[in-house]
Amino acid sequence: MDSQNMSYNAGQAKGQAQEKASNMMDKASNVAQSAQDSMQQAGQQMQQKAQGAADSVKSATGLNN
Repeated sequence: MDSQNMSYNAGQAKGQAQEKASNMMDKASNVAQSAQDSMQQAGQQMQQKAQGAADSVKSATGLNN
C-alpha cells in the first residue's frame, strides 16, 4: 500500500469512529431524556396522590367546609 492509500484508509476509519461516537452520544442523550420524562411523570403522579390524600383528610375532618 502506498502512503496516500494508507492516509485515506486512516481518514475513513477516523470518520467511522467519530460517527459511532456521535451515535452513542445521541443514544445516551435519548436515554437521559426519557429517564427525565419518566421522573417528571412519577413526580406529578405523586403530587396528585398527595393532593388527593390531603383532600380526603380535609373531607374526613370537615376542614374544607
